[in-house]
Amino acid sequence: MEGLLMRGNGELRSLVFETGVQLHAAGSCLVKVGRTHVLCAASLEAKVPGWMKGRGTGWLTAEYGMLPAATNTRSDREATKGKQQGRTVEIQRLIGRSLRQAVDLAALGERTLSVDCDVLNADGGTRCAAITGAWVAVALALRSQGLEAALIRQLAAVSVGLVEAGEGRRGLVLDLEYEEDHRAAVDCNLVAARPTMGAGGDLMLVEWQGTGEGRPFSRAEADGLVDLGLAGCATLMEVQRAALA
Repeated sequence: MEGLLMRGNGELRSLVFETGVQLHAAGSCLVKVGRTHVLCAASLEAKVPGWMKGRGTGWLTAEYGMLPAATNTRSDREATKGKQQGRTVEIQRLIGRSLRQAVDLAALGERTLSVDCDVLNADGGTRCAAITGAWVAVALALRSQGLEAALIRQLAAVSVGLVEAGEGRRGLVLDLEYEEDHRAAVDCNLVAARPTMGAGGDLMLVEWQGTGEGRPFSRAEADGLVDLGLAGCATLMEVQRAALA
């Protein structure tokens, strides 16, 4: 099974981008990171929220959700409860503000990019997979409308952690599966951007979320996690570019 293949601590899980999955979206991408699968779609509308009208600039917003059977225990659809969970709101805000770093909103004109990320299968790292796949969907959507110039940065995200307990990989670990994430003493998510679409250019941090789940962690450990995450994002970006080629 994909997610259970043994790999080194600094290796990503198997990675697949399937583009054009949703026929009616301006851009779509099904990203498969091991056994975590997220369907990402980007739609363009010739309007902006009321508070932005007349400014001559665009907007990007994101929604995130997990299908009921995405995990080993079925969860109710949030629509049936009448409100979103706090975790859902937190994740979709992360996706939206990350992707806004990749797009020149002024170059959109008064248009809105709406990004939808739906988790089909969850085995850890769903928010990172959503950001990575959504960037591909956004790139395709802008290309379809002749707005490639609005895409100013390449964006990818990955999880990293410090795993000390249990069987399997230990130490600084890249791209955590659910069981590794569950055992991690330190759990982090990293979003990185490259200033241009080319293969060159230094990676820069867009977001860095690190939490000591089991214990505090040192500055040296934090630096090691950042370095590992940036290396992972560089590899993710290579595969993103191949998917768009």
